[in-house]
Amino acid sequence: MILVLRALGVGDLATAVPALRALRAGHPDEELVLAAPAWLGPLVELVGGVDRLLPTDDLGPPPWPVPSSAGRWPGPPLDGVPPWSGPPPEVAVNLHGRGPGSHRMLAGAGRLVAFRCPPAGHRDGPDWDDDEHEVDRWCRLLDWYGIPADRTDLALHRPPPGRLPAGVTVVHPGSKVEAKRWPADRFAALARRLADRGHRVVVTGSAGERDLADRVAADAGLPRSAVLAGRTDLGELAALVAAARLVVSGDTGVGHLATAYRVPSVLLFGPVPPARWGPPADRPWHRVLWAAGEDCAAGPGVGTAARWAALPVDRVLAAVDEAEETVRV
Repeated sequence: MILVLRALGVGDLATAVPALRALRAGHPDEELVLAAPAWLGPLVELVGGVDRLLPTDDLGPPPWPVPSSAGRWPGPPLDGVPPWSGPPPEVAVNLHGRGPGSHRMLAGAGRLVAFRCPPAGHRDGPDWDDDEHEVDRWCRLLDWYGIPADRTDLALHRPPPGRLPAGVTVVHPGSKVEAKRWPADRFAALARRLADRGHRVVVTGSAGERDLADRVAADAGLPRSAVLAGRTDLGELAALVAAARLVVSGDTGVGHLATAYRVPSVLLFGPVPPARWGPPADRPWHRVLWAAGEDCAAGPGVGTAARWAALPVDRVLAAVDEAEETVRV
């Protein structure tokens, strides 16, 4: 059995798809178990090839007993993880981070596939590169261990049509990291102008972002029915994006879904550079604007808020035109 640790969010899972597919292809007869949050279950199903999800919300001691003589945690089981049955996995793959915590959580596995981390007692594996694209990072890790991975293998299986409309333009103003958010009034102005152009605009987000989505929709003059924040589960959100006309979002999970389904998108990055988390550069229907780059009028050294404010609605609308034009050509 192979256990893969990736106890993070939507974008994190989406960028690990090539690595997960490589593990499946390299070990077709082994059970592949993914340790990740339970709420990601609908998206894990759309990755394909994962046999079982081990619900895992955080790092901690291994979920299996580890002898204290090993100099590591002796157990108890990890909070939020069902009790482990059977011996530790033959192979554990750390797609979560550089360690040491994530390495130590996998202590006791027969073999650890992970980046080199002497503080965790793991001196095997390649060195970590802070500036590497997230997709390339995990592909390089597996390649170092002799498991070839295709960084372009980002597509998710298409979910069946559901109750949500097709052909809409998805505006997603939220992000777990507030510094990554383009101002709400800019999103509202953008949504209004897209609606004036004939787009059927919906505003998405988590339940915790419902107030933000309500404000954006109200200021844009959209009906309350256009607010889908907090009204979809992850599977429904994936189906909505897969059938969408366009996605406009920040550097967050919805943007990665647009990449996975090859839906035209305009993604607003800042402060993290798109070179680390952006869509493939050879796909012109995904347009990326960076609040710390040439798309922003703020000068060097200006804080993130000022940079976001200097990214005008007209520039985003121009990027929408560029993305949609590539589809028409």
